[in-house]
Formats: sequence, C-alpha cells, structure tokens
Amino acid sequence: MTTHVLILCTHNSARSVLSEGMLNHWAQKLGRNVRAHSAGSAPSGRLNPFALEALTSASVEVAGYRSKSWDEFTGPEAPPLSIVITVCDSAAAETCPVFFSGSEQVPVKVHWGYPDPSNAEGGDEGKRRAFELTRQAIAYRMLQLLALPLEQLRGTELTAALQAIARS
Repeated sequence: MTTHVLILCTHNSARSVLSEGMLNHWAQKLGRNVRAHSAGSAPSGRLNPFALEALTSASVEVAGYRSKSWDEFTGPEAPPLSIVITVCDSAAAETCPVFFSGSEQVPVKVHWGYPDPSNAEGGDEGKRRAFELTRQAIAYRMLQLLALPLEQLRGTELTAALQAIARS
C-alpha cells in the first residue's frame, strides 16, 4: 500500500515543491512505496523558478508539477493521506482542513519549518544559494522519513518519529 504524504505551504511555489520533489525522488531511488504531493492554502498559481532550478540541478524530474490548492486533497478522489507536513511558519499557524485517508482515519500532522529562500538577499545568486541549501536540508529530512518503517508505524508512534526528525 502506498504511503501518501501531503506537504503544505502557503503559496505552494517553493518549499513545498522542493519537498515534494525530493521525497518523490528519493522514494523512487530507494524503492519505497511513498508518494509525495504538495499544495497551498493560498496557491500562487506559479512555481518559483529557483525551486525548479534547484530540483533540476539535483536530477529531480519536475514535469507535471504545479501550484495547487489543498482543496484538491479533501474530496473523494483525493489519495488516502497518511502524513501531512507543513513546511513554512505561516502554513503551520493556519487552520488546516481535516484530511481523511481511505479508512476515514485522520493523517498524522507535523511541522518541519524552513526559512523562505525567496527572501534571501544577494540578488539571483543569493536566492540560488538559499534555494540549494533549503533543498539540501529538505532532502536530509526526506531521507530520514524514508528510513522509517512506515508500514508499521501508526498514530502516536509515527507522530513521535516525525517530530524527532523535525528536531534533527
């Protein structure tokens, strides 16, 4: 059974897209049955070009990625979510909709905050550097997530494991 992970950020243009890309990339490379999705509470409708550049430079396939609303993950056609991760402070403070999995069990929620690389100083080169560093930090956490026995962890055990990753 596929473990579906939804990664949320306000505009779904940078950090959540980096997270979706890195989790899907590493899951495929490691042969793990995990599928990442990303969305935003107020999607910008465009992906940050620096996010796409950072992913592409890391050999991550970005075809088909788009900025989308978290509403797409609340309907009956939505994948059964096991984990919801917020990656920016504004998304963590927002009231999230209730996401039900196929068994109508609420997925585990965790916050893994990252500073917004879009606000980096130093012009385009400063932003490129900030996006690459953010991509690397996200990749590290996604590898830790994929090292978990996701088929065996549920509820409070999974929450504790994800919170431990947040502290690392």
